[in-house]
Amino acid sequence: MGMKHDLLVRGVKVLNVIAVTVPFLCGWLGYYRGTLYPEEVIQKEDGIIIFLFMIFYLVFSRIYDAFHLSLQRISELTYSQMLAAFFADGIMAMIFSLLGRGMINLMPLLLCFLGQTAFSALWSLLAHRWYFRKFPPLRTIIFYQQEEKMQNLISAYGMDLKFQVVKTCSVQEFLKQGLSVIDDSIQTVFICDLQSHERNRILKYCIENRKIAYMIPGTGDLLMSSARTMHMFHLPLMRAERYRPVPEYIIMKRIFDILVSGTGLILLSPLMLIIAAAVKSDGGSVFYRQTRLTKDGREFQILKFRSMRQDAEKDGIARLSAGEADERITRTGRTLRRFRLDELPQLFNILKGEMSVVGPRPERPEIAAQYEAELPDFRLRLQAKAGLTGYAQVYGKYNSAPYDKLQMDLLYLAHPGMIQDIKICFATVKTLFLPESTEGIAENAVTAQREQKK
Repeated sequence: MGMKHDLLVRGVKVLNVIAVTVPFLCGWLGYYRGTLYPEEVIQKEDGIIIFLFMIFYLVFSRIYDAFHLSLQRISELTYSQMLAAFFADGIMAMIFSLLGRGMINLMPLLLCFLGQTAFSALWSLLAHRWYFRKFPPLRTIIFYQQEEKMQNLISAYGMDLKFQVVKTCSVQEFLKQGLSVIDDSIQTVFICDLQSHERNRILKYCIENRKIAYMIPGTGDLLMSSARTMHMFHLPLMRAERYRPVPEYIIMKRIFDILVSGTGLILLSPLMLIIAAAVKSDGGSVFYRQTRLTKDGREFQILKFRSMRQDAEKDGIARLSAGEADERITRTGRTLRRFRLDELPQLFNILKGEMSVVGPRPERPEIAAQYEAELPDFRLRLQAKAGLTGYAQVYGKYNSAPYDKLQMDLLYLAHPGMIQDIKICFATVKTLFLPESTEGIAENAVTAQREQKK
């Protein structure tokens, strides 16, 4: 793949932006312009309105990965674009309300959104089919440490549309044959769990020979990604240290937490009262308090709406939820967990400063101890304050393996910033309606993780 591929794909993406903008343009010209500006409006102002919509749509499309033709299914593309259009339309509705100095009629925008949804679905279908006809799967070789893990990678992630695995090579085979195993027909290389010496040899070869390399990073790689480059002794150096964001970010993050949690508690109080009544009808207490870990291993009492039976852990043994199959979950609790509504009381924890809106999810001390017994690096997640949502919740799922959760949390900690936090907040909306985001975890998860880490 090269310049031609990138230009063609960008052209197809531009068609999507134009297609989604057309319904909005119709709504603006056909209704809102005449309502907000009874007199004739110059074309320059029309252009500003359309430009703003396109910018907002592009920003949210980036947040929701709405244009990843090669990596997402048609349904995922359509869903992502619907979310992007929804938020772009919502922001424009607020702008229209400010211009009109009052609440506007939302019906035309709703009709626009329906048109945008139809165009998005059509574009996703046609663009997806076009892409894989135009660009056949890349001839791929996978280097691996363990046969089982390599096979899981191929089967679990549906690589056949994007990648055609023509070769697999164990580390032992690589030590015997060397780089000659990567012949000229190979376009893409996957590197799974190789030691740094062998991995670096392959990476250098790929760069020199214009081949795409994908690498699953280790914990050390992610820690290095947070290192700051500097010069000392007339040499380039990399300085790595414990998570220590700048004071400005810490202050802004706390202000953001207070604003979000305070506003959320006010706006959602009617819904929370309804939920409280529903939980109470199942019998038992409304709230559930549980000890969790936050920054530097400090313990606090997390607050949630009770979604399990009152005697769910009467034997005193801490267990992770098995998802929909968990018999301890109440009737109301299943609905609450499906849309994460059981976590709304954590806004009180955020307001008190025990949690943040964005950060690593807090684990129970007993569960964390089990993980750390097999994976000592798991405690590295505790460098920052625990969060209501986070990188691992958005890009992973509830039953992601502990090592995978650690990887994603370290990636978040490596690049702290308010833009990343806000992006994660918006991206969280996408996970609320994805069933895999709330799947349960098996009882033998820790043992399975030990095998994966070997």
